[in-house]
Amino acid sequence: MKYFFSSCLILSLFFANAQETTPTIKSKDTVTTGVLPKKPAIVTKTAVVSKTDSIVAPVKTNRYGIRVGVDLYRLSRSFYDKDYKGIELVGDYRLDKRRYLAVEVGNENKTTDDDRLNFTTKGSYIKAGFDYNGYENWLDMENIISIGLRYGFSTFNQELNNFRIYNSNQYFGEIPPIASGQKFNGLTASWIEVVAGMKAKVFNNVFLGFSLRFNRLISNKQPNNFENLYIPGFNRTYNGDFGVGFNYTVTYFVPIFKKKVVPVETKKETKKK
Repeated sequence: MKYFFSSCLILSLFFANAQETTPTIKSKDTVTTGVLPKKPAIVTKTAVVSKTDSIVAPVKTNRYGIRVGVDLYRLSRSFYDKDYKGIELVGDYRLDKRRYLAVEVGNENKTTDDDRLNFTTKGSYIKAGFDYNGYENWLDMENIISIGLRYGFSTFNQELNNFRIYNSNQYFGEIPPIASGQKFNGLTASWIEVVAGMKAKVFNNVFLGFSLRFNRLISNKQPNNFENLYIPGFNRTYNGDFGVGFNYTVTYFVPIFKKKVVPVETKKETKKK
């Protein structure tokens, strides 16, 4: 029994030793350091910021005043045409950026040698109206490309120098002209003119210009048995009521005051990324 119990004790000791398990190693606790892990970057679209810039145009002033001059065509014609003497003075005044008051005053003495008539016309005239400038000038330029309207009025007289009688029978030849010398005084005429022209600045305050005129008679006082074939200021009549004209002028501008042009702001959008 003694050996039996000793053997059981030894076996129980071995069994107890076998029942012991390997000590479990605990995982270390995670220590929070306060630094958050980085998040993946989020790709965003480019932001467009609109910024309005103001671009101010250069300061510009418009000059206002009177422009006066003379018609070179009528003045020069008086030297080379023995049957013509005349002069025309022209002028305009600037009302605003586009519009001008215009006036022309003249005197003519012209002898017309027609197929059947030779007559002399003497008289004066005045034309008044306006011009509209359609040309957009650059800075400090004052050129004009215009269209306008005039009302013209003329007082004159006619003198019939000689005339020829029409002879349908040419057997005895042409009948020589018959001297007359008859005068017709106190004649008048009025008309409307459509004017298209231009003026260009060639020197400081000096302008050269030309214009074309298309005329339509409104009234025409004519003597008995005589037709007004030429009217001072209106020129030669065609088909009784219509006429054309032309002038070539040199004018000098007399400035009176200046008016500042208000600058126009141009909006421009710029993009920033």
